[in-house]
Amino acid sequence: MHIGSSNQKFTYNLNGVELQEVSVERDLGIYIDSSLQPSKHCLEAAKRGNRVLGMIKKNFSFLKEDIVVRLYKQLVRPYLEYAVQAWNPYFAKDKEVLEKVQRRATRMISSLKRVPYYRRLQLLNLTTLELRRLRGDLIQVFKIVYGFDNLSFTDFFMFANSSCTRGHCLKLQKSHSRINIRHNFFSNRVVNEWNGLPEKVVLAIVSMGLRMLWTSTLSILIGSECLCLQFFPLFIGSLMGT
Repeated sequence: MHIGSSNQKFTYNLNGVELQEVSVERDLGIYIDSSLQPSKHCLEAAKRGNRVLGMIKKNFSFLKEDIVVRLYKQLVRPYLEYAVQAWNPYFAKDKEVLEKVQRRATRMISSLKRVPYYRRLQLLNLTTLELRRLRGDLIQVFKIVYGFDNLSFTDFFMFANSSCTRGHCLKLQKSHSRINIRHNFFSNRVVNEWNGLPEKVVLAIVSMGLRMLWTSTLSILIGSECLCLQFFPLFIGSLMGT
């Protein structure tokens, strides 16, 4: 695989055998293409999710709300969120590809087919996948900062040289980025949201504490680029249980 617009695309040999050139490679279940954009993986994740939804619809003659939600959470949503910190989509078209899978799942309930999507989410105690990805990003930062994961803090972040007069004392330094890929990389895209969290949330002892306390502080994040005001009621009602 050749990466970069200025790559001269040399051919390489191993033991006298020319290595095959590919444009897409799958590594640990994640599809990576030469552009390093997540579009290919989003399509594959959506395909697998839709395939499972088709099997569910084929094998269940009647689907009650609780059954659909349980099957969706256990069999479908993991495909849409597996290792998502590594490939979090930033193009609207890629986000919509994933969201359509959840739209389809919620429409499988006959009594909710004509109900608007965001209302369906409220009734089913779900939230959008985009908000779940944001929550997952912040929880992952929390784990890295406090050493709950076997990941080196310095491989991802640097603490900002700022005072604690506003916000918390664990603010992160945001790296300069010229291209979308770097700007939307995990260690860069999450900095603004993390720095905007209240001190009591950041200083929670365990990640469960972060998740519980965050429900009462989302209003601080409503103005960020990652959140939309219409999603707020859905998130408040579902974060604790999803």
